[in-house]
Amino acid sequence: MLDVALKLLKELTSRSYKAYIVGGFVRDYILGIESSDIDITTNATPKNIKEIFKDNCLPNEDYGSVVVVLKGVRFELTTFRSESNYIDNRRPSEVKYIDDLYPDLLRRDFVINTLCMDENGEILDYLGGQDDIRNRIIHTVGDPIEKFSEDSLRILRAIRFATILDFDLSADVANAIKRTKSSVKSLSYFRKKNELDKIFSSSNRDKGIRLILDFGLQEELELYNLNELLNVKINNSIGVWSLLNVEDIYPFSKNELDLIKGINRVLKSNNLDAFILYKYGLYVNSCAGEIKGIDIGKITDSYNKLVIKNRADIQITSDQIMEVLNREPGKYIKDIYEDIEKEILYKRINNVNDEIIKYIENKYR
Repeated sequence: MLDVALKLLKELTSRSYKAYIVGGFVRDYILGIESSDIDITTNATPKNIKEIFKDNCLPNEDYGSVVVVLKGVRFELTTFRSESNYIDNRRPSEVKYIDDLYPDLLRRDFVINTLCMDENGEILDYLGGQDDIRNRIIHTVGDPIEKFSEDSLRILRAIRFATILDFDLSADVANAIKRTKSSVKSLSYFRKKNELDKIFSSSNRDKGIRLILDFGLQEELELYNLNELLNVKINNSIGVWSLLNVEDIYPFSKNELDLIKGINRVLKSNNLDAFILYKYGLYVNSCAGEIKGIDIGKITDSYNKLVIKNRADIQITSDQIMEVLNREPGKYIKDIYEDIEKEILYKRINNVNDEIIKYIENKYR
């Protein structure tokens, strides 16, 4: 991936443009963390970029950014720019393209995200990002109160980076969060959830939760029982969300809602029970099992030993059921299937066509 990115840079620099990999990828590269997200900053305008990579550009352009796909790798190219007059604690009202990298870096959020890499793989560090990485600390680029007032999402981003990287927040950043935290309330639930998902899915999640609690952000985030999650062993964000009871507030997809509801249903059930495993699946039962401290290996082993995993595995068709009972289609077929499922799962009958037919004849005809 890095090789492809460097070739892209060389394509731009060979045409007399300036271009650098910037931000999180360079930070993670120094930390030895694998990253799949590469952002590129350049003095080439979106129009220039589209002319150079016209066959590889995706049709979206946002705030001077163009997405280019090369050899299956997605790159976001953003033109050097200055920003001013942020509105709604989120967006700049004015964006101006510029020709110099340094002032472009000054508009960014945290010093660790200002590191750049040129087309030769050399690291450029204008603001001391490598020092902050060595010291495992997070500073904003410039005054933190100003940065957080410009875009209050940066407050959650600071907590997210501190959590995922296991870095400390500098004293001035921590103080600025306390002074500006009320602005987090006005962020969209979508933006808040996006950051919280990353915090909740981190193996260092408890640190992020403690930071949210220490700053009193649970009020702004409407996560009133967040303290109950401390020291609960859950390895995914869906398991965390299932305990927060905010499905009517935060924007979950239908699949996420189904999983959350499923987890809450099986929390009171036996997650090693064959029918519960069959009905709700391995993922939901594993999440519930983690919350209750059940050995996930036991849940997985029990699931793998199920005689059937879904209704399609049952060795009888609806047509056969109707033929055996000499009846027209009706709701009774669903009821019989549910009965057969339990009989097979609890091994009271074998999943064999003749045996299932005999069971139906004896019970329903």
